[in-house]
Order: sequence, then C-alpha cells, then structure tokens
Amino acid sequence: MTPFKKPTSIKRTLLALLLPSGIALMAIAWLIHGILLERMSQDFVESRLKDEVAFLEHQIRQSDGKISALQTGDYFQEVFHHAFAIQSPTQTLISPQNWGALLSPLLEPGQQGTVRVRNSESPSAPGDILAFRKSFRVNNQPIVVIVAEDMAALHNSQAELHAWTAIVSILLILLLVGVIWIAIALSMRPIGSLQAALKKLQTGETTRIHVRAPEEFRPLVQQLNQVLDSLDQRLERSRDALANLSHSVKTPIAAVRQVLEDTSRALDDDLRQEMGDRLASLDKQLEAEMRRSRFAGPQAGKNSRPVDQARDLLWMLGRLYPEKSFELSTELTEETHWPLEQHDLNEILGNLLDNAGKWSAHCVELRLMANRKKLTITISDDGPGVAEEAISQLGKRGLRLDEQISGHGLGLAIVNDIVSRYGGNLIIKRNKNGGLSATVELVAPSV
Repeated sequence: MTPFKKPTSIKRTLLALLLPSGIALMAIAWLIHGILLERMSQDFVESRLKDEVAFLEHQIRQSDGKISALQTGDYFQEVFHHAFAIQSPTQTLISPQNWGALLSPLLEPGQQGTVRVRNSESPSAPGDILAFRKSFRVNNQPIVVIVAEDMAALHNSQAELHAWTAIVSILLILLLVGVIWIAIALSMRPIGSLQAALKKLQTGETTRIHVRAPEEFRPLVQQLNQVLDSLDQRLERSRDALANLSHSVKTPIAAVRQVLEDTSRALDDDLRQEMGDRLASLDKQLEAEMRRSRFAGPQAGKNSRPVDQARDLLWMLGRLYPEKSFELSTELTEETHWPLEQHDLNEILGNLLDNAGKWSAHCVELRLMANRKKLTITISDDGPGVAEEAISQLGKRGLRLDEQISGHGLGLAIVNDIVSRYGGNLIIKRNKNGGLSATVELVAPSV
C-alpha cells in the first residue's frame, strides 16, 4: 500500500533545490579563491626572489667576486628587504644575522631554484620561508646566492583577505536567499490569480477563466476553458436531444396509442402499415440521438490515425457496394495522427462515404490532406447530385428527420454536428462532372 504523501509546496521545493546549490557554489568558489590566492602569492614571491638573486649576481660580478666590496648603496638600505645569504670560498655573508641557522644549511651543495622551508626550530627565525638558490662562478670561483622571504606575514595578509571573502560570500548567500524568495513570490502570483479565478468560477461569478497568465500557464488555462466549453456543449446537446425527442416522439406515440385504445376499429393492413412506419420513424430518431450522444468532441490526449481508419472503411464499403470503386488519395503516412477521437472520425468518414457510395454511379474518391493550418477530408462521387437550391439544406441542424433531403439528410446532419464541435466547416458543392463533393475542414493543432 502506497503511504500518503503530503502535497509538496513549490516554494519549499525551489528553496530546497536552489538554496543548497547556491551555498555549495559559494563554498566551492571560496575554496578555489583560497587555492588561487596561495598560488598567485607564491608565484609573485618567486618572481621577486628571482629578480633579487639576479641583482645580487650582477653586483657580485661587477665586484669580481669580492663579497666585501659589494656596492650596497640605497637599494640594500631601502628597497632590498628580503633576507639573503652569499657564500664564496673565502667569505659568507648572511643578512639578517638571526636567519643564519635557517639559511646556512641551504648554502651547502644541493638543488637549485626555489626551496620551501617549514617548521624551523630556530626561535629567532620565521617558521615558514620561501627561498631561491642560485650558484655560479666568477673568476673561476664558486659563488652561492640565496634570497628568502618570510611567508608567515604574507599568510596573515592572505588569511585576512580570505576571511573578508568568506564574509562577502555569506552576505551574497543571504542576498541570494532574498532574491530567490522574491523571484518565487513573483513567479507564483499567476497561480494566485488562477486560484481566485477558479473560486469565482465555483461561486458562479464568471463562466470562464480570464487571467493574464504567463506563457507557461496559458496551455493550462486554455485546457480548463476547453473543458468548460465541452461541458456546456454536452449540456446543450443533452437539452437539444431531449427537445428533439420530445418533439418527434410525442406525435407518433400519441397516434399509435389512439389506434390501440380505439377498440371499435379493426387493425387492417393499411393501419398496421401506418403504425409500422410511425414506429420505424421513431426508432430512427432514437438511433440518431443515441449516436449523437456518443460523440466525444475535442479532448486532450485523444487522437486517431486517419489513413488506417480510412482504409478499413473503404474495404468495408467496397464489400457493401461491390459494383463501385472506392479510391484513397493521400500523401499522409500510416503513422500520421490527427487530434480527433477515433469514433468521431469514423462517424465523419463513414457517413460521408456511405452517402457517396449510395448515390455514386461508379466511383468514390476520398482525399486526406494536412498542412500547418488545417486538416482536410474531401469525398467526391459521380452520382446525379442534388439540385443547387437544395444543397444549402443538406445537413442543416434543427431540421426534423422527415424534413431532411432523402438519402442525405441524417448522415450529413450527424457529420455537421461533429465537425462543428471541433470548430471546423462542412462544405458541400456540386462537382464539375456531376455528383457531390463534401469537404470537411478542421483546424490543425498548433505545434
């Protein structure tokens, strides 16, 4: 048994998804910032150390390798603020002196380039330094130059900058929460308007939903209004059916009842024939109204395959009228779907093809066409046709069964009723070579 689940709130769902995502992205950005800050600072310090080593090498070469004769000048006093160590075969110079225990091991033969020293045990020296070591010869004498930077002070500045970055990130997260909340509230306003419209619809203040919905909600509003239209149409059809039955049934039933209650009058053959005709008329009317009650009309999710259904009907009518030819002309494929309920399409095709087959001389042609704007069904026959003045009365709604044109009226009235429910048109006209041509035009679904 599936446990009952409380309906989820869109606001809570969006916050549950967006807020952790935003926090995670801010945290990742903060971590990346720390890594990049460390890397950039180290690259910057290495570049400075290389420049200082190059400067000392230049000074040493100018003094022919005599360390005691270096021209320190203003640069060493004001600009050169790194610790350094210089070793020649005759002399070792370390500045400042308290870095001696830290830099002396680096003067021993070893690797060239950047050296990182951490966790120094010297109480007077920094615990983390970055040094650049270079050895070269001057007058065939080996010289070793080391320039070092105290990384602890730099790390303190980085930590302060990183802390401010964290504070700014937290403020941005809080701002993000506010922006998300405002965006959700603004996005949910159409739902509130739709809820108010539904409440008015329920209380009878309005008959349709009229709200300025965003693009994402327009199909929903259209479907709701379409359902309301369908319900109104069904109610109207039920009332029309009851009115038609009441109008058509009363007279035959009253006449038959009168005959049956008249015991003084014998039931001769003519009278029996008349009663049979009245009951047959009544049966046809009941059948027509029952067929109308089964029409579905446009409904979401309902579709039909016109090519397959047309071929099935043509095969069946070919057996019903073996002396006549039924032809299908179309560029549609068997996989083509139309937004018509299958029973409705069968009624349209079946009634039109049956009328054409009944009145044709030799051939009936069915054409199925579709484009972006409309769907078209055309059925033509080579029969005698109908007088021009009578064409306008074919399939006209509201006419009683006995007022329809013989052989055409009931089927065309049913087709006209179905087509009108789909917002289409039924066009009947005479062919150039005689016979009738019935064309059904329906609006193609928007993609």
